Amino acid sequence: MVKIRLRRVGAKKQASFRVVVADSRSPRDGRFIEQIGFYNPRTEPETLRIDEERALYWLNVGAQPSDSATRLLTTTGTLGRFARLRQGEPLEDLLAEAEESLTAEPEEEPFEEEVSEAEADEAPEVEAAEAGMEPPPGAVEETQEAQAEAAAIDEPESEQPALDTSEAEETAED
Repeated sequence: MVKIRLRRVGAKKQASFRVVVADSRSPRDGRFIEQIGFYNPRTEPETLRIDEERALYWLNVGAQPSDSATRLLTTTGTLGRFARLRQGEPLEDLLAEAEESLTAEPEEEPFEEEVSEAEADEAPEVEAAEAGMEPPPGAVEETQEAQAEAAAIDEPESEQPALDTSEAEETAED
């Protein structure tokens, strides 16, 4: 049986992988039929390249992907395109779609900064003001309470001088 699987390459604790088509009886890092891609999980973001045309060819002739290869092929969209190929879509259209997905730049996720509790309490009021709406009914009271608590923490508790332990003992004996 022919399998699509990962072949480990790289130094100790510096693993990267090649996506290969191999006989299932061959050892993991041994003999293979064809290399169809590579995967490096150590980069940020992970590097993954698969020759879509060859992967579709091998899937079409009966190669079975391993669990990890299935995950990678799903990530690139190859398995979805293979299902559409089996339903009768032309191979050229699917390969053109794969090329477009490779050239499209990945969308960056917006960076969310951590917000302190005081800023988080002010958030509904600020967002509502920016949107031209009134803040939610409880938001103003919550912010005022939070500001009052913050002010109480900043102020010293009392102005009474602290008693020395010797004075406290004398008053206790009397």
